[in-house]
Amino acid sequence: MRVVIIGSELAAATAAAALAWVGHEVTWRPHASLDWARLATSAWLTSEPQLTAHLQEGRDQDRLTILDADQTPDQAAAFDVVWLSLSPEQRDEAGELIAEHSRWLSDTAVLVNNSTFPVGETEALESRLGAGRSAVTLVDLLEEGRAWDTFTRPSRWLLGCDDDHAEQRVRELLRAFNRRREVFQRMPRRAAELSKLAINGMLATRISYMNEIAGLADTLGVDVEYVRQGMGADTRIGYEYLYPGCGFGGPSFSRDLMRLADVQSASGRHSALLDQVLDINEHKKETLFRKLWAHYHGCLEGRTVAIWGAAFKPGTARIDHAPVLTLLRALWAQGVHVRLHDPAAVSALQERLGAHPLLHCFDADPFEATEGADALMLVTEWKAYWNPDWQRLASQLDGRLLLDGRNIYDPDYVAAMGLHYRGIGRRADP
Repeated sequence: MRVVIIGSELAAATAAAALAWVGHEVTWRPHASLDWARLATSAWLTSEPQLTAHLQEGRDQDRLTILDADQTPDQAAAFDVVWLSLSPEQRDEAGELIAEHSRWLSDTAVLVNNSTFPVGETEALESRLGAGRSAVTLVDLLEEGRAWDTFTRPSRWLLGCDDDHAEQRVRELLRAFNRRREVFQRMPRRAAELSKLAINGMLATRISYMNEIAGLADTLGVDVEYVRQGMGADTRIGYEYLYPGCGFGGPSFSRDLMRLADVQSASGRHSALLDQVLDINEHKKETLFRKLWAHYHGCLEGRTVAIWGAAFKPGTARIDHAPVLTLLRALWAQGVHVRLHDPAAVSALQERLGAHPLLHCFDADPFEATEGADALMLVTEWKAYWNPDWQRLASQLDGRLLLDGRNIYDPDYVAAMGLHYRGIGRRADP
């Protein structure tokens, strides 16, 4: 098929690479706000496993054309599919972009709306396509850090579709990724749009609830790990998203929660539950700071803290709504020097924050950050942090304090290595 992709989101880049990989003729027009010249060097894109290699492969084999912002498609035949992957902030431009591209579409072309927009937006965009053309919602279920795998080996495609012809077109477009088993789940377009928001709302609620339980466990002197295992063993609950931590972030997760809250408000149904979920999460982003404050009885000025991890999750270079941003502001307000290591997100952090006199960043050896620090805060659970050289760590941390924001360490083992351990609802046995 002949496909034109619009947008600079991760979903757009992944679709461009994957669809060209399986033989479609793909033209990709990144959004003017983030053109290909900047995308090609962005850490969040280049750090995605396999993605940039497949983008280059598609270009080398002339199956993928990437346009500059001022270029228009040089297409001998009309496009069969227009794939839209914009950020929620670019929603107001979507209609004009679709109208502009409609002149390059076949009479029976299908719009695949892969953007997370308000409920009903796909129907509105269909009206900009012209008669005879259809629009479907394909919910963005990509996982940052493994976008290629989640696109090419999907557990499911959540398709919002009110037209059998459009479903057939989308099935053919994605046929190469639907061979192991049937992965399409079709529903009305509005239901699919709401499902995307509802899914992330439910996951966020589980995380925030577990963080509340972890706080209670701390107060009662209970190890929350026992509670987590007890809850997860109940088949009505399960183990997924029951790991307490120092808050969640990310460009999609956080935006979808706020979008769901907006949908609730617009419908006249204010959600006190969503407000609580968001408030709990923002509160949890300061958890490690409060533990540091308690350990040093509020005497923090002039101290040095090491931080391992800045990205909102392992496997990505993104720091959108990441807990580290809140944590840094709290530490700097108390005059704390921060030595931070992250294998991928340092450039994004420096671009966001600029040169700060209390911040020193490292992206090679994690132990560069811990040299002479009073405490270590584990914020992002990169695999490189799971099994450190404990003797070296104990010798470098002047204050011998380890604050585990993701509960990845064994409290008793850490204590046996000569360190003071504090996790989220966890601590070493006295």
